[in-house]
Amino acid sequence: MNRVVDGKDKWIINAETTQIAKKVLRERLRLKLKPEFIICNISGNNFDLIDFRQFLQDTKGCEDIPLFVYTDFLTVEVRWELQKTGGIDDLITASITPEAFAEKLKTARRIRELSKKASTNSASLRRSSKYYINYFFKRTLDIAVAGTALLLLSPVFLLVAILIRLESKGPIFYISHRAGNGYKIFDFYKFRTMVVNADKLVSQLSHLNQYDATGKDPVFFKVSNDPRVTRLGAFLRNTSLDELPQLLNVVLGHMSLVGNRPLPLYEAATLTTDDYAGRFLAPAGITGLWQIKKRGQKNMSVKERINLDISYAENNSVLYDMWILANTPNALIQKDNV
Repeated sequence: MNRVVDGKDKWIINAETTQIAKKVLRERLRLKLKPEFIICNISGNNFDLIDFRQFLQDTKGCEDIPLFVYTDFLTVEVRWELQKTGGIDDLITASITPEAFAEKLKTARRIRELSKKASTNSASLRRSSKYYINYFFKRTLDIAVAGTALLLLSPVFLLVAILIRLESKGPIFYISHRAGNGYKIFDFYKFRTMVVNADKLVSQLSHLNQYDATGKDPVFFKVSNDPRVTRLGAFLRNTSLDELPQLLNVVLGHMSLVGNRPLPLYEAATLTTDDYAGRFLAPAGITGLWQIKKRGQKNMSVKERINLDISYAENNSVLYDMWILANTPNALIQKDNV
């Protein structure tokens, strides 16, 4: 059972198959009745989620409709498959409350609105020849370095994967949805350094947040000596080996070697004003200005971090990237597990 819900007229439509859902949406759009959100139930049916997601992206008027997936049993395997699918705003189960879903819907809308706005701003930047020249050399550098590194470090990838599997049950890679350049959402890869389902423990550790989350500033979440981190995970983080899978993100074009860190959706959703949105005009990156100047330091405010991101967005170039890359090795070894 898959529901298409309109917030104004409060109509709910249940569609058992992908074809029925497509037909219903086309008819409603012709009547200028746009759904507020869509929930796809993947429990015990053959609904083609990938095909339906592609339909939404290709159909005018549907591309910005929040898409949620409902499942009765959210296992590690199911989560892995859904993360690979992409284009999904969030996952929900039977335990979700109306208040929690309302918050998820609010976040999804905000991210989609910001993505559309940032895409418009990025399009205006692309009109200059300087942009294309910089993009060409930056992309060439990314592919050459990341591709070579993936080949040379393949034995390290294999060893780390074996050690993670031996230490604890769960997936080898941690995959999450992140917002990068222009608020575009993509699958972000890292070696898993925490216990399984660590994201669900964020609210329980909010009182340990390194950043001040009590005021009006945007929310970042980071805990010093995070108790969710495994013993092997602490080593991987302190040596930055957990970041290696992001080389795949670089090759795929989701990220660059140098840029602003892609943010979890709950963090990106708090950067809603023009003062903050500027950071998303820069590419998402593995390393960046923030990492080489402030990484591992506890005395960094949210404002300082955002200002560094905006500074890079306004001044990024291939030469600037090469300077940041040259200074990155000194920042790789952290003194604190953050």
